Amino acid sequence: MTRPVLIGSEIYRGSSYGGKHPLAIPRVSTTLDLIAALGWKDPARYRDSPQATPEQLARFHTPDYIAALQEAERTQSVPEHIRARHRIGADGNPIYREMFRRPATGAGAALLAAELTRHGGVVHAPGVGTHHGRPDRASGFCYLNDCVLGILAWLDQGLTRILYVDLDAHHGDGVEDAFHGDPRVFTLSVHEAGRWPGTGREHDTAGGHAANLPVPEGFHDAEFDALLHEAILPIAEAFRPQAIMLQCGADAVEEDPLSRLALTNAAHRAALRALLPLAPRLVVTGGGGYNPWAVARCWAGLWGALDGHDLPDRLPLEAEEVLRGITWHRAAGRNPPWHWFATLADAPPPPRPVRPALRALARRVAARAIAVIG
Repeated sequence: MTRPVLIGSEIYRGSSYGGKHPLAIPRVSTTLDLIAALGWKDPARYRDSPQATPEQLARFHTPDYIAALQEAERTQSVPEHIRARHRIGADGNPIYREMFRRPATGAGAALLAAELTRHGGVVHAPGVGTHHGRPDRASGFCYLNDCVLGILAWLDQGLTRILYVDLDAHHGDGVEDAFHGDPRVFTLSVHEAGRWPGTGREHDTAGGHAANLPVPEGFHDAEFDALLHEAILPIAEAFRPQAIMLQCGADAVEEDPLSRLALTNAAHRAALRALLPLAPRLVVTGGGGYNPWAVARCWAGLWGALDGHDLPDRLPLEAEEVLRGITWHRAAGRNPPWHWFATLADAPPPPRPVRPALRALARRVAARAIAVIG
């Protein structure tokens, strides 16, 4: 593989968590439509995601839980004891039409990405990124943990140094816990301090193989750049990964309704460009993100950066029509600003100082992690 591969699926088109759920919005389908409208979708380097089988899912998830998900999709209901045990139909994890097939497709994309990068290469899989899923229960809108399954597939290939970097506004707790104490996998998460699930504090090192950078409200691009160069890259360089999985949750972008961070989508591309040369294998995923315009623009821009395209100052009409076709029933969606339709890259933010506490956090976390990595 000399050029990146894009993995997608039509299962996301029209699929919704329903009602007023934050994931009632289109995300992966809009991202793929936007990429196609920009002329960036090369059929020779596009793969349709397979659906992971129950046997493949059982590499991480329990058979009872997998069967419960399948039965809940079939009947569109769940008995109370199953709800209580597996949190299906509870805690923001609703019963909906594709509730097994859709996450199983994300898991299939993660497994395919690992296989495509077996001998090196780069893959963008925006449908992957469900980093909260637990072996036997749903958590945080995540029914399966496709990130964990992809990393396990790399481990099964014999890799021994895998770096997982999570830029989602919410801590990547499911991935960190899955590899707690495993020296072959190092997890690094930048997330909003105090935000659900409330994990990922600075001194949480998962047995020495994790670094957590909890950041305050208003965390902006200059501060991200400081963390990137003073913590993320030094840790990555010390670890010398054979493979990197980069989870690009778009809910860290300022215009997301479920966080209070202030990044532009340039931060995600900066992380991508900085990490790309550090390992022979890179898989870039989606994740959180609850403003449909911000998500699609962020993830399409990541593909553009990976595939060597210049991001246009003004989107062509076909791409603008994709974004104008979105409806969003939150207040911000009733009168969207012009740039949500007409641009891909967010405007550069005004210069802002880096809070000293953030620089100190970066240095402490980097020093602690590098000391363990050796």
